[in-house]
Amino acid sequence: MSVLCDRCGSRPASVFQAVSGLRLCSECFVEDIRVRVRFEVERWGMVEAGDVILLALSGGKDSYTLLESMALNFKASRLIGLSIIEGIPGYNREDDVRFLIETARGYGVDIHVVRVSDYVGLSVYDMAMRARSCGLNVSACTFCGISRRRIMHDYAEQLGASKLATAHNLDDEVQTLIINFLRGDIVGLLKLHPLSYTREDRVRRIKPLRKIYEWETATYAMIRGFHLQSTECMFINENPTLRARIRFEIYDLERKMPGILLRMLELIDNLLVDEARGVSKIKLNRCAKCGALTSTSRSICKLCELLEEISFTTPLYRLKNRFQLISPS
Repeated sequence: MSVLCDRCGSRPASVFQAVSGLRLCSECFVEDIRVRVRFEVERWGMVEAGDVILLALSGGKDSYTLLESMALNFKASRLIGLSIIEGIPGYNREDDVRFLIETARGYGVDIHVVRVSDYVGLSVYDMAMRARSCGLNVSACTFCGISRRRIMHDYAEQLGASKLATAHNLDDEVQTLIINFLRGDIVGLLKLHPLSYTREDRVRRIKPLRKIYEWETATYAMIRGFHLQSTECMFINENPTLRARIRFEIYDLERKMPGILLRMLELIDNLLVDEARGVSKIKLNRCAKCGALTSTSRSICKLCELLEEISFTTPLYRLKNRFQLISPS
């Protein structure tokens, strides 16, 4: 005899939520995720009247969860999608993006697609190979992350978006929290807080999935039947980064003590409310090379610095669509 869902009491339970101790059916689990996303957005005022929100969408489990939960909670006319093709051989991002476009279409959301190579002048693969030939100990993930963040921000500004929503989940946030602790990066820690923003920056970042576990986004995407990427990035098995090592450790902690990741992030949220608001007063610098906003300790931004180190001194920094599918009228 099957166990019934603890919430509705009428359908068979298929998902065990260790942090709550509930056994949920697929329908109640999906609704639980949507409700929690909306609660987090409303709790911290992530979305305000008149906002235009750029959704950063990779085509993975997290981004599909972000797309659907935001599209169901907010008007499609306020949402724009952006997907970035990194340019890594064997990583079939362009094929996967087409499925993402079709899914977004169903919610009336436009998707803009941009190649890293069109923006920088080099693909992520090109940057990684140049670093290797120069003997530079910088991972492909570093080039990828910094390039993607710049493209997302520039595209949000160009499209007139007031908010940039990324699909960072709870696991991602706790990993970053621990990294900032280990590095003694107080400003980085404060920037994790949902009330943190910089007045000089016209685009404010929001993370609607920050209290949703990674396993939950994976389960959500599976239940909803989304088409996910079927190939792994060729650089995934490179020497593990600090983040990768932390990720392994916190998985083990969560398994032994369900809810510990959620409690860690909640603690930081509650402790740093007043301090996070003060981040808005921090004066940012402008990169001497490209003019982009950068931290107070820098004269040139991290992307320009890395490109100089691989002897690429003429980046394009040009926004150019690969293709765009307009939502149905």
